[in-house]
Amino acid sequence: MSARTPYTIKGETGDWELVMGLEVHAQVSSNAKLFSGAATAFGADPNCNVSLVDAAMPGMLPVINRFCVEQAIRTGLGLKAKINTWSRFDRKNYFYPDLPQGYQISQFAHPIVGEGVIEVDVEPAHGGEAYSFPCRIERLHLEQDAGKSIHDMDPNATYVDLNRSGVALMEIVSRPDVRTPAEAAAYVKKLRAIVIALGTCDGDMEKGNLRADVNVSVCKPGAYEKFRETDDFSHLGTRCEIKNMNSFRFIQQAIEYEARRQIEILESGGKVDQETRLFDPVKGETRSMRSKEDAHDYRYFPDPDLLPLEFEHAWVDEIRASLPELPDEKRSRFETEYGLSRYDAGVLTAEADKAAFFEEVAKGRDAKLAANWVTQELFGYLNKEDLTLAQSPVSAAGLGGLIELISNNTISGKIAKDVFARMIDGEGEAAAIVEKHGLKQVTDTGAIEKIVDEIIAANPEQAEKVKEKPQTLGWFVGQVMKASGGKANPQSVNEILKSKLGL
Repeated sequence: MSARTPYTIKGETGDWELVMGLEVHAQVSSNAKLFSGAATAFGADPNCNVSLVDAAMPGMLPVINRFCVEQAIRTGLGLKAKINTWSRFDRKNYFYPDLPQGYQISQFAHPIVGEGVIEVDVEPAHGGEAYSFPCRIERLHLEQDAGKSIHDMDPNATYVDLNRSGVALMEIVSRPDVRTPAEAAAYVKKLRAIVIALGTCDGDMEKGNLRADVNVSVCKPGAYEKFRETDDFSHLGTRCEIKNMNSFRFIQQAIEYEARRQIEILESGGKVDQETRLFDPVKGETRSMRSKEDAHDYRYFPDPDLLPLEFEHAWVDEIRASLPELPDEKRSRFETEYGLSRYDAGVLTAEADKAAFFEEVAKGRDAKLAANWVTQELFGYLNKEDLTLAQSPVSAAGLGGLIELISNNTISGKIAKDVFARMIDGEGEAAAIVEKHGLKQVTDTGAIEKIVDEIIAANPEQAEKVKEKPQTLGWFVGQVMKASGGKANPQSVNEILKSKLGL
């Protein structure tokens, strides 16, 4: 991996840099809500998964869900973060029509998880190289989700669905260590991979089960370094929060727009207002939602209905012992066990289903060849067609069968691409396609020699030239492959040509 390089945006008055911190809300994978026994299943009819506690009926008291606490601890351990065995729930006071209590039960001064750090891998972009950077985690705290306001069912009314009200959320807050739009997307991808591997959140961004708020600010070069030295936020620009981002592509687009918007304001002599903004993916721009509140605006105070949350270190150790293999550990194993590059291993371990698919393809086969076919041919096709791995027309077993035919020289890599295309079209397994279309590679050296002799005899002048310039041998290789219909074994072709031409 290469080193992290500075990212600047050119303005009328010179270069500007980006500084970002993210707040990722991950819905806890649990059958019941944080403070009630109501179900959390997605897709239920409106207001069916609502208990009296969720509806804030008078006299109803919250009761903490132990499993949600366990999931938060598990996530904290996955983030290599400090687990606080004493934490407290607070009331965050603000009004929303879909928040029946008129306040949100959250954690403010004393979160369940403290500081941690994750290593974020950034894919190559704009001709650059892949690199990684550490992103500090400031905290993870538990809180309840609000309901959902529905504005498009009636032109004169807003409907409220409280099914999500009270669902457990983990809010994972980063330090302002993210410096580019690509890094922001990569950070969310890494968090998503971790929580999916841990089983603490399903990571379904389309359903809103994992979403990010991105705090964007701009500053002149050198200001961020001063902030890192002093931890004084006055060195950084005023931040604006882009709310509820649930797409990696939209995260990057929103940051690009918002950064340029702030730069234009500052360069024209204006002042950036601290506010919460929404991203309009149709127009590709952010728009103001409300002024951004600070902590004191929420009037936090300890929730009088809930005792402080206390547990023993022994429980944390028990959870730690049950952790599965995490993405970073899996990537390291792929590098050592399969001999893959850090980049390829990172791509394959970014999501649990991709890692499992690769391991099935590579089992007992050439791992590097398997990695190339999975990451380049298969993933390339899926990305082009906007398909998920679950929608792949070629199974892991099917792709493994194709790789076996390449490895045992039944077909060449070039023929394999034709076979792969036929597999995508639904013609069946690789071996059957090769047999049906007569695509087996010609390995009979006698047959190849005959073709080589004919090509050399027909091109005596070229044969003399290649002796003077051996690098032109490729012309002969191409002619032999063409004459054999692409079926001649390339290695045998090269060896026989060199022998016949005295190279």
